[in-house]
This record gives sequence, structure tokens and C-alpha cells, in this order.
Amino acid sequence: MTRRISPNPVHILSALLALFLFTACQANNTAQSSDTQATGIPADQRNGKTEVIVMGLIHGGHRTSKDYPLSRIDAAVRVIDPDIILTEIPPDRIDAALTSYSETGAVTEQRTRAFPEYTDAIIPLQAELGYAIKGTAGWTPQIAATRRRILQSIENDPARADEWRQWQQAQATFRETLDGRGSDPLFIHTAEYDAAVETRYRPYIEYFGSDLGDTGWEAINAAHWRNIAAELDAISGQSKRVLITYGGFHKYQILRRLAERDDVIITNARPFFDTGG
Repeated sequence: MTRRISPNPVHILSALLALFLFTACQANNTAQSSDTQATGIPADQRNGKTEVIVMGLIHGGHRTSKDYPLSRIDAAVRVIDPDIILTEIPPDRIDAALTSYSETGAVTEQRTRAFPEYTDAIIPLQAELGYAIKGTAGWTPQIAATRRRILQSIENDPARADEWRQWQQAQATFRETLDGRGSDPLFIHTAEYDAAVETRYRPYIEYFGSDLGDTGWEAINAAHWRNIAAELDAISGQSKRVLITYGGFHKYQILRRLAERDDVIITNARPFFDTGG
């Protein structure tokens, strides 16, 4: 006669608990994998909103940086695959920049030539990836010249030596905070970096803002934003993916203004460098 053994409730409970923990771990791993995939939000899931990715750049530093070379921009842009790229090129310069490249294979427009991320990566990739490129910078040669003149006057004014010293100290503190990470895109695209940049500019804004007027830090960022906002307004409701490309110092100002809009979804650029690096 075969003896029937009744299942032990404790064993059953232990088995169920183990199964639950295994399933939870598997689900958690799947979620983490999904979170770190640099795919952005599919167009059919944007519900008419514009997905916006803000890429902080280091301009001339891309030619020499081991952490953030031009090849890394190229790789990230390919993964992002934007519909439109908004650039730190003035609106009145962008057509000349694009035309010169299409006709000669090189960008000859003078202002754009200062930005290798455009001349050697973003503009050459346009034909292959098919995105539109828009100029949105509020910069003008007059702004740059006026700013240099005013800052030189302040620097040479003995009565303002303490203000200038505090501005220099803020820059030194900023470099210490970066701790060698200032050209690493994985650090540039963090809240810590943005907070450090904002702290750096506080004395500049407080002490020199009224002197600089329309050429000051807040003013030039507002000018950039007006052009950016106009481009976003023009495509609102179309579920586009937009890549905004500006110097890393401008990024916190752009993100702050984007957060005030209800027609955009902000996607952090960092995962695209994890994948495209």
C-alpha cells in the first residue's frame, strides 16, 4: 500500500515565496533594461507632443577630447534619429552654412565654422538621416563685441576689483566641482552639471547683468530661447522628435524653459551616449 504524503504548508509557502521573488527580479531586470535603452519615445506614443532632447556640447573641445570626440556626436545623433535639429547657429547664417556644404562638401560660413559639431558631424549627416536643421542662436557679432568691451572695462576698474575677484573665484570653484568631468557627456547630461553651471554664473549675473544689458548671460539665453520657442511653436501637435544642440552651459536654461511648456516631452540625452559611445 502506497503511503500518501501530504504537502507541508511551510514548504508550499517557501516555494511560492521563491517563485514570487524570482518573478519580481525578472520583471525588475526587464524594466531596468527598458529604462536604459536609448530609443526615446515612439511617435505613436507622443500623443501629439514634441519629444525634445537637449544635447550639451563643448564646441572646439570636440576636436581634442577623448571623452567627447566628434565620432561620439555622430553615433548619438544616429541613435536619436531626430526629425529636426535646432542649432546654436544664428537664423541668418544657417542657409549659407547648409548651401556651402551641399555645393562644396565643406562649410564655409564663418560663424558656423567655429562649431566642429556642425561642420564635421551634424551637417554632413543630414543627407543620410534626412532631418531638418534650423538656426536658433540669438548671437550676433555686435553682441559679442559689446560684451567684450564692457567686461574689459569692468575688469580694469579698481572700484570693481572685488566683484571681478568673486567672478574669477566662481569659475575656479566650477572647475573644482567638475573634477575633470567637464568634457564627459555622461556627466554633462546630469542635474549635477546643470547646478554647477548655474552656480558659476550667479556672480556674473548679479554684478555685471545691468552693465551688460542685452549682451548679458540672461539676455542672450532669452534670445536663444525666443528662436527655439518659435521653432517648437511651428511644429506643436505634430509628434516630432527635436534635438536641441547648444553649448553645455546653456543647457540648464533651455531645460528650465522647456519644463514650462505643456506640448513637449523632455528626454534626457545621456542614454543616447551610453548606447552610441
